[in-house]
Amino acid sequence: MSEPIPLARWGKVLDQTRCIGCHACSTACKSENGVPLGVHRTFVKAVDVGVFPLARRAYQVTRCNQCDAAPCTTACPTRAMYRRPDGIVDFDKSICIGCKACIAACPYDAIFINPNDHSAEKCNLCSHRIDAGLEPACVTVCPTGAIVVGDLDDPSSEVARLVQRDAVMVRRPEKETRPKVFYKGAHHATLDPLAARRSPLLMWSEQPTQYAQGGTSSAAALLSYDVAHSVPWDWRVSAYTWTKGIAAGVYLIALVCLALGDAQPWRWTTPILATSFLALTGIILIADLDHPERFYLIFTRHHGRSWLVRGAFIIAAYGAVLAVHLALSFFGRDAQWLAIPGGVLAAATAVYTAFLFAQAKARDLWQSPLLPPHLLVQAALAGAAMLSLVAPRPLLGWLLAGAAATHLVMALGEVTLTHATAHARAATRELVAGRFRMHFWLGNALIACALLAPWLPVAPAIAGLVGLLAYEHAHVQAGQAVPLA
Repeated sequence: MSEPIPLARWGKVLDQTRCIGCHACSTACKSENGVPLGVHRTFVKAVDVGVFPLARRAYQVTRCNQCDAAPCTTACPTRAMYRRPDGIVDFDKSICIGCKACIAACPYDAIFINPNDHSAEKCNLCSHRIDAGLEPACVTVCPTGAIVVGDLDDPSSEVARLVQRDAVMVRRPEKETRPKVFYKGAHHATLDPLAARRSPLLMWSEQPTQYAQGGTSSAAALLSYDVAHSVPWDWRVSAYTWTKGIAAGVYLIALVCLALGDAQPWRWTTPILATSFLALTGIILIADLDHPERFYLIFTRHHGRSWLVRGAFIIAAYGAVLAVHLALSFFGRDAQWLAIPGGVLAAATAVYTAFLFAQAKARDLWQSPLLPPHLLVQAALAGAAMLSLVAPRPLLGWLLAGAAATHLVMALGEVTLTHATAHARAATRELVAGRFRMHFWLGNALIACALLAPWLPVAPAIAGLVGLLAYEHAHVQAGQAVPLA
């Protein structure tokens, strides 16, 4: 029997000492793969470094890093993003639901939604050419030979010799993705998106000017050309965290009331409110997909390691418990035996988003260990506020005030505790002093009004709900505000 042919482990070296910034690789990539205008599988970033007369322009080619531990493949709920046996991270558009979890997970800003077919794509090393024994399109057109692709496990290949012999770097090694795109001779200001100043006066730059630059940039490095990438998750994700918090919180608060001897909200108010807001959560989640008609693939082709999938099953299980609760109430049966499974699933519904956000490795603000308990407190706040509006009673006022006070303490801790990375610090600046400061401060001010709930029946509850929605929006958007490339 013949020995099986060993698979290659494809990697790439980008020699920035040879790159002349001609953009031939970008043009060839678009032509070969039919990439439409406005999006890029690969682009060339330019940074002016030094000061006159010792100034020069440094280039850096940006694209998918073909990670051995690719976070996009873990976050993808349907395995539309997957890693081939030869190490190429590829994609299958036919099963992409357009959830944008892969975009949030990528620390290199390499993935985008194609505006023509509404599916996620990126550089895949021209895998169709690799399979045909050809080089990627960018390699064939580079006039200076700055792009080298080959088998990293073959000691005789040029790419392996470059990686083993020369000083090469990778982008964001602290993310532990084990990227297989190596940079030779790249300037630090081109690899770190926070290292160069961003000017609002650039005629040819597409980079966003709203970013609140912090103190990490170098005065001797000026970003001169970049490509703007829109944030993957918009207001719908902010709204979903709010409606989901209400759906989970009313059940948890009703359980507290039940344990303290107040069973009145338990029979009808709790399951109706929870079911209504859980259904609204599902509608928002499906509406946020670029392929909403494929949402069922989360259940039929699910990837068990994705927290988007785990969350979908948690929500489905919680919805089933609520349906049983409503049925028991309709037939006049006791539903208190559902308290334990319902409470566990309500708590899981409240906090699973923290683990979903944690899978977004690109977003350092969301890596806080405070996030799971904070989401649980926010659910309690939302649940107490909603029940106070529908079935007011003194106990709910005290529970609402307690949840509001705990939230304010945790929000203060989240923005004042030392952050481990420059990206987290920059996102925090966006939260408290940048584009989302109004939502953040107004939201917390309104939540502070909920401290009056034991003495005022309605207004503090409304203020708490509105304030929580504003805070959620600020937190979700600020986490995505820091440029990654």
